[in-house]
Amino acid sequence: MTQDRREHIRKPVELRVAYEGLNAFFADYTKNISRGGTFIPSKRSLPLGTAFRFRLVVPGRSVPFELDGVVVRNETEGSDPGVGIQFRWSDEERRRQFEGAVEAMMTSSFGPVVARQLLDRGGGEGH
Repeated sequence: MTQDRREHIRKPVELRVAYEGLNAFFADYTKNISRGGTFIPSKRSLPLGTAFRFRLVVPGRSVPFELDGVVVRNETEGSDPGVGIQFRWSDEERRRQFEGAVEAMMTSSFGPVVARQLLDRGGGEGH
């Protein structure tokens, strides 16, 4: 086992993402958020391995979603530059809780048939 010799402990970059409406969150979820990660549009590249902590504030939910991730890809060329983040789950149960909460919100807003169609066609670009 190697000893960490850093003088200062590294903490993840913290991002607070607040959605004005559920539809905006659902659009991001079905387009840019997948089970494996997310894609954040940005013209800045970040070092691979940079840790992130997301706080997703969603209307109608009293507690924000808290997700951890790490930079796995940088897209600096083309019309859609950005950073690919892979989620890091502390355990499988946390992942299931996040996915279940989002699915329940979508089902409540759109009904089970439309929610399933949106979730099935969404795959996210983050993986």
